[in-house]
Amino acid sequence: MPSVVTIVGKPNVGKSALFNRIAGRRIAIVHDMPGVTRDRVSAEVEWHGVPYTLIDTGGISLLKGEKKGDVITKSAMMQVELAIEEAELVLFVVDIQSGLTPLDQEVAERLRRSQKKVFLVCNKADTNALELHSHDFASFNFDRVFNVSAIHNRGIDGLMNAVIRELPQVPEEERRPAPAPQNDADEDQAEMIEGPLKIAFVGRPNVGKSSIVNKLTQSNRVIVSPIPGTTRDSVDVPFSVETDGVKQDYILVDTAGVRKERRVHDSVEFYSIKRTEDSINRCDIAILMLDASEGILEQDKKVADKIVDAGKACIIVVNKWDLVAEGVKKMQEKEAERIAKIPVYRRTEEDQKKLTLAEFGAWVQEKLFFLSYAPVIFTSAENGFNLDRLLEAVRYVAAQLKQVIPTGLLNRTLATAIEEKLPVSARGNFLKFYYATQVKQAPPTFLLFVNRKELIQDSYQKFLAVKMRQAFGYEGCPIHFISRARPKTIESKHKPRIEKRRTVKKYSTRGQQREQIEGRARLRKRIAPRDAARRKGK
Repeated sequence: MPSVVTIVGKPNVGKSALFNRIAGRRIAIVHDMPGVTRDRVSAEVEWHGVPYTLIDTGGISLLKGEKKGDVITKSAMMQVELAIEEAELVLFVVDIQSGLTPLDQEVAERLRRSQKKVFLVCNKADTNALELHSHDFASFNFDRVFNVSAIHNRGIDGLMNAVIRELPQVPEEERRPAPAPQNDADEDQAEMIEGPLKIAFVGRPNVGKSSIVNKLTQSNRVIVSPIPGTTRDSVDVPFSVETDGVKQDYILVDTAGVRKERRVHDSVEFYSIKRTEDSINRCDIAILMLDASEGILEQDKKVADKIVDAGKACIIVVNKWDLVAEGVKKMQEKEAERIAKIPVYRRTEEDQKKLTLAEFGAWVQEKLFFLSYAPVIFTSAENGFNLDRLLEAVRYVAAQLKQVIPTGLLNRTLATAIEEKLPVSARGNFLKFYYATQVKQAPPTFLLFVNRKELIQDSYQKFLAVKMRQAFGYEGCPIHFISRARPKTIESKHKPRIEKRRTVKKYSTRGQQREQIEGRARLRKRIAPRDAARRKGK
């Protein structure tokens, strides 16, 4: 297990900015408004080859208008306590420009009680003159004090070098080597999925994304409340499950709910939605969460469209089934009584339907027809209904996603499909299929070499995708095709032969042109009798 470094402090001292600077990418939302960060935002990072886990936390204090008993406030404080408890080293961040405050003293007292190693980080030291104000915090009696500016990247190297020295030593064989350069020969190989699978839970606000993550991990890893918009950052939660003696590692990504654009009123929510879109782009499997009590709304379709545009594997989860299960059961009983009164010979196909989960799933796929390849699971985070089915679906779709189709089998399958339905252009040109190969695993992407790539339209790609699913499954996975036209002629490696052209002499004056015409006439008069005499002699 890598070491854990936790960043704590009062609100609005630059904890998230420091977190993003150390991680080397924008993960946590940075905003001037205090209290933006609520959950524990973590990232697996490294410094000079030494891996460790970096955790960003919410501010330790009550903001204006908040009460100690608020659900979100109480949960955010609990997340901070858990982050401090699991840390080997704590970075206590203060604002050097605002000076020492009672809130800083409260945080310092909490850290002393925790008995953890603490580095005092005086942030916003943008100039050398500001660094002198770090003496204001000498009363905290922390051994190590660092002046940094997360925004301007001042003092970060010295801080991180000291952090690495304080962490437990990592053996050389466990250090991460630098990535090897790719050779040109590797370009033709299919891009493989590396590391734990990333599973992003996306959907509208308050559909139960955080509740599902907590139920699967059997912890209070992310904050859950009935207030829409509780989650702001995208939170990565490591998760492991053992099946038949085989351990499988995942990263569950809890995301902020996506509202309609006209309802996004502040920049914090705008950046929350942007983090959700980024999570969709970086995940391997996207789980689209729906609310069973509200049905499929227009915003659900817009979120699903983001998954399709990103080309991600998908599982549709209809959550809160416990709210409608009783009503569905009563409907099934009434429908059974009605059908029982109808004679058998008068019953239609509609009467044979029994309102089962499979039929509800078919209705969901009909409404979300552009995600018809995605399996539908009905769950309840409240009582754990069907969560085992959800894990089975994740394992199955992951196995489908990791398929590498042998080139020979792939070519035979596509050749058979193209022979079954051969596309023809408006001018009567037929498609000639030469060769195909798989170039990417996620999403499954296949490169086709044909004579005319314009013949493979979107409708024909859908036909080929259906044939590929019949042959190889790929349930829950989108299938992409890239067509490439083969050159009509192949250039020779030898030096091309240069033909000599006969040059026609041009004359600039009419007199020279007349002399040429008369000379040709005289030549004909001499040659014609001679040729006639030769013919008579024969």
